[in-house]
Amino acid sequence: MTNIAVILAGGIGSRVGGSTPKQLLPLADGRSILEHAIDAFEQASCIDEIAVVMHPEWMDEAKALVERNSWEKVTTIIPGGNERWESSWHAILAYMDRSEALNLWLHDAARPFVSQRILSDIAKALEEHEAVTVAVPVTDTLYKVQREEVQGIKEAIVSAVPERAAYMRAQTPQAFRFELVSGAYMKALAEDGIIATDDVGIVRKYEPRHPVFIVEGDEQNRKITYREDL
Repeated sequence: MTNIAVILAGGIGSRVGGSTPKQLLPLADGRSILEHAIDAFEQASCIDEIAVVMHPEWMDEAKALVERNSWEKVTTIIPGGNERWESSWHAILAYMDRSEALNLWLHDAARPFVSQRILSDIAKALEEHEAVTVAVPVTDTLYKVQREEVQGIKEAIVSAVPERAAYMRAQTPQAFRFELVSGAYMKALAEDGIIATDDVGIVRKYEPRHPVFIVEGDEQNRKITYREDL
């Protein structure tokens, strides 16, 4: 089984601000968020190939990064889509013609600190499961809210306080047998409408007979969303 890591770097990171996509912004050591994310998979013995999905306007910058770092596992750079799911779909399309058995790992470039322990645990889980995700326990109290508008002002009120033990916070990578994730996406596209914030959501909705196994993540595998996260 060939393990292919797809680094999803197709967004522009508008919440960080500025004209440069956040995945190309430097961290404290001067290397970009994207470089750190790719490094993690380059170093992982369980990963055979790496693909980078990049915003179409920043493809040249991605190619320059690959050349500068001399990564051996990066085999392709794929233009991303307008939404996250489109970038995943573009990656799936890129591997449709491969004949060997594949596992596709989909990882947010904005999570540059994924550990080798997490990657190893996913690889082990994939030996028995067709779909594997990463999550951490919820530690804060959760509110279910009811949103309404009063005299032109949008307000939210607490409608319930769910039991937090029943919830976990999603992380990436999310890894799947290629046939499973590609089939789920094709069903979703056939229904002419994808509403999901991650790939597990699409697999759960369109291939519900296939359970998604959870590997415990860690807080270091955080997502860089705002400028202060840098």
